[in-house]
Amino acid sequence: MGFLYYIWSKFTQCKALEQSSGELETLFFESVYRITYFAGWAILDDTLFYYIYNSVMKLSIGFLIFCEAWQLVSQFTGLDDMIDNLNVTLMHFIALYRYKNMRTNLGIYKNLASAMESPYFDMSTKKRLQLVNFWAERNETFVKLLITLGFCTLGMWNIYPLVDDIDYNLMISARLPFYYNTPIRYPIVYFIVLIVFNFTSLFVMVNDLIMQAHLMHLLCQYTILADCFETIIDDCIDSENKIERTKLLMTEKFRQRYLKRLNDLVEQHKLILNNTMELKKSLSIPMLGQLAASTMLICFVSFQATRTAGKSNVKFFMSVLYLMYNLFELFIFCKWCDEIKFQSENISKAIYCSGWEYGLMATKGLRARLMFAVMRARKPLVLSAGGLFDLSLVSYTTLIKTSYSAVTVLRRFQ
Repeated sequence: MGFLYYIWSKFTQCKALEQSSGELETLFFESVYRITYFAGWAILDDTLFYYIYNSVMKLSIGFLIFCEAWQLVSQFTGLDDMIDNLNVTLMHFIALYRYKNMRTNLGIYKNLASAMESPYFDMSTKKRLQLVNFWAERNETFVKLLITLGFCTLGMWNIYPLVDDIDYNLMISARLPFYYNTPIRYPIVYFIVLIVFNFTSLFVMVNDLIMQAHLMHLLCQYTILADCFETIIDDCIDSENKIERTKLLMTEKFRQRYLKRLNDLVEQHKLILNNTMELKKSLSIPMLGQLAASTMLICFVSFQATRTAGKSNVKFFMSVLYLMYNLFELFIFCKWCDEIKFQSENISKAIYCSGWEYGLMATKGLRARLMFAVMRARKPLVLSAGGLFDLSLVSYTTLIKTSYSAVTVLRRFQ
């Protein structure tokens, strides 16, 4: 495994890592940057070799999506063919739109990735280091889960054309502009389409991984900030003076240190809020499209799974794995957005528990600063899809119920 990791690290060393703002950005985004580079969608790398590789991948993926759309609007032999084509085409078009949105808002995402290098971000205690490592490890765990589930789905998708009863079948429903149904042409076309389809699917996963990493990154900042507010008094006390804590709180030197520390935390809070609002604006429309597409995909894939159960094991497991990926992808978006809402609310509780009652309110200007900080934190930050649906677990369950109702209607129609 060590040798494989060395090879992977050697061949995926990209400029995004070399130009990283610091260790914390690398900690959260290294895997995402490497996978993006491998998939051919890295933005900063401009070497001749990578430019050719990048261009070939994009042209191939664009051509495949065009062939899928051409097949969808030109011909299909039945409901199953239409569902097969729609499931893949819809996912690919949404991924293209989300990627275009990320490219348009590249500055926002760069600021988000480098936010932990703020001079006000404090990791000086053991607990905060543990919190950072916790969120980084959690992010890495979900990266592996998404990749594993995605490639398991692709594995079944690639096997199905070889075991079905249709001659010269491909793993996707696409209309190619040439005739390939011959014993000589078919293996070549199948192999090329296999590679392009897998890279297209990896492109879809890259979009999901980037979004998850940014959400985890924000969550980590909120939890660190909450801990800083709760322990603000301890952070302002020198270790040699902790014995005379009560008397120290009343000294002018301590109060000045406390005010400076509070101002730094307030500035960090404003920075996190601004970054979250920028992310909210950039995510709004793409996530509305993602919710609509996911609802349709979950409905159609569930319907397809019920039709193939007991008839084709490979087709059934392919549908089930594809359904699991879509459910899991949407779940992590809603879960982390919901968690951001709770963590942003938790800042006000952390300020309330910061120890202001130990005579510190007599300090000039402190009462107003704490009041404004609490009022700013009491309004939760809710990430939404087009301003119509909150990205939360409640919305997730509603979407699942809607998809289930649609599946029952399709079953009755059948």
